[in-house]
Amino acid sequence: MPIVVNLDVMMAKRKISLKELAEKVGITDSNLSILKNNKAKAIRFSTLEEICAALDCQPGDLLEYRKT
Repeated sequence: MPIVVNLDVMMAKRKISLKELAEKVGITDSNLSILKNNKAKAIRFSTLEEICAALDCQPGDLLEYRKT
């Protein structure tokens, strides 16, 4: 998939666990894990907004386009 989610990188930079981030964002650990492991097919803007707020980052810090 040409869109890569770098959530794991940003979580490591912010030293936050999956469980802690899931609680802050208000989604389940399993749904956040799907996103973190690049298995998600889509993401709601509201969820992306909450993740960015919790991690104090921009959407571009989390999403990357790679040519295949």
